[in-house]
Amino acid sequence: MSNLRLGVNIDHVATVRNARGGNTPDPVRAAKLAEQAGADGITAHLREDRRHITDTDIDALMDTLTVPLNFEMAATAEMQQIALRHKPHAVCIVPEKREERTTEGGLEVAREENALAHYIAPLREAGCRVSIFIAADRRQIDAAARIGAQVIELHTGAYCDAHSEGDFATRDAELEKMRLMSAYAHSLGLEVHAGHGLTYDTVKPVAAFPEVMELNIGHFLIGEAIFRGLPDAMAEMRRLMDEARSI
Repeated sequence: MSNLRLGVNIDHVATVRNARGGNTPDPVRAAKLAEQAGADGITAHLREDRRHITDTDIDALMDTLTVPLNFEMAATAEMQQIALRHKPHAVCIVPEKREERTTEGGLEVAREENALAHYIAPLREAGCRVSIFIAADRRQIDAAARIGAQVIELHTGAYCDAHSEGDFATRDAELEKMRLMSAYAHSLGLEVHAGHGLTYDTVKPVAAFPEVMELNIGHFLIGEAIFRGLPDAMAEMRRLMDEARSI
């Protein structure tokens, strides 16, 4: 079974910085630390309202990282222009609402198929790998394949929420959907990633899916880093991922 990559999302280092203002803690420093600790990539979401990551952060990440940057963004003209200027390794198209605390669900690709096909075409032409953040739903996966996305990232939030709430029937049903849909997406030639809300308690069942090539994890790792340091927090996550993968 192939190695499973770990992408580290550094958005919430910027959340802490922006809560007080100023320059610390620096998300770019966190990204470099994660890189040194073995992250396979760094994820950063530049939101329309710049609530955490800023344009200056993206500039600095592009200048300093040696691992790939996964640039999360809404499907807006402004974000497309920023992505085309920087040409990051990957762009992940996510839904975005101003009132949400974090990304609440997957992108509605099937309903916006024509618009999204035209939107991602210049990004692909510029050499960016285009990923679409979606629920484990066959209709959305089919649409993602049709519009020319190379990657899908399955939203693991419903599974993680059900686990934390002790609703194990829903948790197991969500996990089974992800298992089936990761295999289905792989059969269409899509690379499969997963992320959102994953913790030490929830990562192993998702990591065990052979079709999943990358997990993107942020909030939990940044929270754990407060208590144990980012390299140690990452090392434990990597251990669990590798353990699941070796079974």
